Amino acid sequence: MQQATTNGTQFETPAEINVETLVHDDKIHASLYTDPHIFEQELEKIFYRVWVFVGHDSEVPEPGDYVTRQIGRQPVLMVRDKAGAVSVFLNRCAHRGTLVCPAESGNARAFTCPYHGWTYDLSGQLTGVPFPGAYGPDFNKGDHHLPRVARCDSYRGFVFASLSPEGPSLAEHLGIASRLIDRACDLSPEGELDLSAGWVKHRYMSNWKMIPENDTDGYHLGFVHRSVLKSAGSQYQLFIGEESNNKGLLRDWGNGHTEIEFSTGYKQPFEWFGGAPDKYAAYLAQLEHSCGKAEADRRVFEGPPHALIFPNLFLAEMNIALFYPLDAEESIQWHTPMFLKGVPELNTRLLRQSEAAMGPASFLLPEDITIASRNQAGLHARQPEWLDLSRGRNREYVDEQGRIVAHFTDEVTNRAFWKHYRTLMAQV
Repeated sequence: MQQATTNGTQFETPAEINVETLVHDDKIHASLYTDPHIFEQELEKIFYRVWVFVGHDSEVPEPGDYVTRQIGRQPVLMVRDKAGAVSVFLNRCAHRGTLVCPAESGNARAFTCPYHGWTYDLSGQLTGVPFPGAYGPDFNKGDHHLPRVARCDSYRGFVFASLSPEGPSLAEHLGIASRLIDRACDLSPEGELDLSAGWVKHRYMSNWKMIPENDTDGYHLGFVHRSVLKSAGSQYQLFIGEESNNKGLLRDWGNGHTEIEFSTGYKQPFEWFGGAPDKYAAYLAQLEHSCGKAEADRRVFEGPPHALIFPNLFLAEMNIALFYPLDAEESIQWHTPMFLKGVPELNTRLLRQSEAAMGPASFLLPEDITIASRNQAGLHARQPEWLDLSRGRNREYVDEQGRIVAHFTDEVTNRAFWKHYRTLMAQV
């Protein structure tokens, strides 16, 4: 297909690939992970349309606090204004397009573009233009504000943005999977999370879709993470061994949201936190005070969620992770420990636990990153063309809440991801 630039130059652009034909209910085509043209379509049809997790309101607690993030390739700025509201702007000066805020986080009274000094207040309004005499009387600062994302909304502190003015609301996008976020927040006696510890970033030499697929894949646990299972005691040892003895479950929550449910295999409260419930008696007492003993006992037995909120938020038990696509064969994941408001005495343990599980010198995440890069490399072999996703189709079922449920080692979560992916990519 040929297109013309404004000066008449002709150039070739690839025709849109019909991705629907590459995603079947039980298999997917390998090019979905390697084709740069498909990657560009994903940016347009997924990251620039759906609700994308940007940050948490605890990261910007005071007026003027800000963090910079990305939606796909587009830089955005999340900031709390003087009235206390959290907004998300495109991080681009209205003058020449420079990043208005190049820092990752901080506090500011205003944002001044480092190129020519155009200045914006915390609500994105243009307040200052150096040497304004060069502009005519028709120049209106109100026409040159920081562009807001089309839609911004939050759920229990998790801030999401959509670059499309149309589409499902955030509540519709989350659907019943909002309960997964509730499960995380409800571990706090105050019902709130604190993501103030800072973020660690890991670069994956793999397609972005391998991250959410792997995050809720139980099948790989006993193979990729064999070293940690042999060298250190953890709750994950309950989910290896004979297939019939593994009580973990996978769930499809709809809209691409998926989960590994570990609590069905737990044997005691706080299994997810290293066991030894007596160590956390003070925390448990606070939780009982806030929600009652029976509810507190249920929460500390089930523990945090291990779940993906499509497309880029991973509720990683006592960590929160987000990820960005960089190109068809490279992506980056951020993670931070999930602190619980009201129990700061747990923070040091949560921080050390986060370092041990997901830090650069840890076991779990480096192992996942390594296998993802090998997976990406292997996909460049051109045969076979298709990847099988049929594992467990014969034993999945729908539970009383409408979720599709399957065995811990099945691929129901992969199928759920690709089913929603196919729906989004089929849109015009």
